Parts: sequence; C-alpha cells; structure tokens
Amino acid sequence: MDPLSPQAAFVTRLRRYRQRTGISLDEIAAETRVNREHLDAFEQNRLTTWPKGLYARAWIRAYASAVGLDPIDTVNEFCRLFPQGDRRAQPTMEQMATIVAAASVYREEYPNPDRRAGAGQRPNGDPNSPAASAREQVRVATEAVAYLTRTLLARFRHS
Repeated sequence: MDPLSPQAAFVTRLRRYRQRTGISLDEIAAETRVNREHLDAFEQNRLTTWPKGLYARAWIRAYASAVGLDPIDTVNEFCRLFPQGDRRAQPTMEQMATIVAAASVYREEYPNPDRRAGAGQRPNGDPNSPAASAREQVRVATEAVAYLTRTLLARFRHS
C-alpha cells in the first residue's frame, strides 16, 4: 500500500469526517451553494475544475463549517497543501489587469514570496500580538456565522 500524499491525506480526512457525521454531499451543496460535482471532485482530490484563491478558500471554509470542522484551521491547511488556496494577491491582480488590458500596479503588502508556510503561526510567537487578536476575532465571527447558518437551515428544513 502506497503512503498517501499530504494532499490526499487531507482530502481523505475531510471526507471521512463528513461521512462519520452523516452529512451527504447533497446537503453540503444545498447549504453552501457549491455545485455537488465540485464537492465530489474535491473528495476525489481532482481540483482541476476548482477556482483558485479566494473562491477556493471560501468553498473549503463552507465545507468545513457544514461538517463541523474549524474553518480557519481547515482553510490554513488547505492553503499550505494546495496551489488553489494561494493567498497572494499579486497573481490575481495581474490576471484581472490582463482582462481589462491594463498594466498592474499592485504590490503585495508583504514582500514574502510565500506566506502560506507560516500560516497559523503567531508572529514572533506572541499570543498577545495584534495579528493573534485579529485571528481570534475572525475565528469567533466565523463560528458565530456558522452557528447562525446551521440554525437557520434547521428552521427552514423543519418548516
């Protein structure tokens, strides 16, 4: 038996978690408005039809929330493992500039060529840093939105 690549292990772990919780891909597709075929392709580790950047991260965040996983940690891991999760804005801005036939003047705020390697780590190891506080605020807000979404969906299903 061949060992799984980190990408395949990530996808397998998410799929198995979804199956253990008893949530179908159809339910996730209805809740997240992500096409079921795209979700199925994700669970088969076939991301050629997936978008890149913001949309890919939003789909993973929605999937994680729908199955009850921590969306922030899941997105961070996705970004470290898959090029679709690239958080750098420069390539996106350049693509948009070519669409409108204009030169891109956008510059990354942080010159690090790949910030994904440090995703999830606290800057300088300080848990009281502004970045750590902002991450905590985003996590709390994401959990609140996920809870409200699940509550509203449960009400609509029962009505």
